[in-house]
Amino acid sequence: MRRKFMEISQQRGMDMSFYLDTIYSRNRKLVVFDMDSTLISAEVIDVLADLAGVGHEVSAITEAAMRGELDFISSFRRRVALLRGLEAARLRSIAKQLPLAEGAEIVKRLGFDYVFANALDIRDGRVTGEVVGDIVDGEKKAQLLEMLAQREGISMEQTIAIGDGANDIPMINAAGLGVAFHAKPIVREKAGNTISVAGLDGLLYLMGIRDREISQEGGEENKGDLAE
Repeated sequence: MRRKFMEISQQRGMDMSFYLDTIYSRNRKLVVFDMDSTLISAEVIDVLADLAGVGHEVSAITEAAMRGELDFISSFRRRVALLRGLEAARLRSIAKQLPLAEGAEIVKRLGFDYVFANALDIRDGRVTGEVVGDIVDGEKKAQLLEMLAQREGISMEQTIAIGDGANDIPMINAAGLGVAFHAKPIVREKAGNTISVAGLDGLLYLMGIRDREISQEGGEENKGDLAE
């Protein structure tokens, strides 16, 4: 039945989600977002690769990794290695130019408490092609979700995870409500819910936030977290 309804929603260009209505589903407390192609409508490493003149090579690896065809950690190291020599100043110059995904402005008003990201090694003002610290892959994202839930004293049933690529699947599966956002086919198959038509503001309805609340400055009780 669920599959039939999903087919109809796709044919009619609309989003439809199904989840068990419980006390937890009406009281979501922790929301974790992927960054690239979710909160922002770009893959940052692809943007950097364009600046470094290796855009074609890097974007091809990115696409394969997001489809789940390549191991994320090894593919990420390959992409970062291609950025070797890029001026650090150019990295900072694009930060304010990255486009937010549709609906992200409303989501931002809820506020973010934590940010986790992969860090590039920079020496003498240039990217070395190495990564600093552990790489935030799919398993790490799921671990961070669980760690934050424990830190905040929140049940996993009260968490939401949203992403678009194969490396988001572990945290999507671990969350009380997992959402595939304009995602690759493999993610849509694994996630319990999908947003393929609406913007990120569509997520607010899954969080139980009503229209009148969206138009207000409220929502401070919900915590937002980013795991890149």
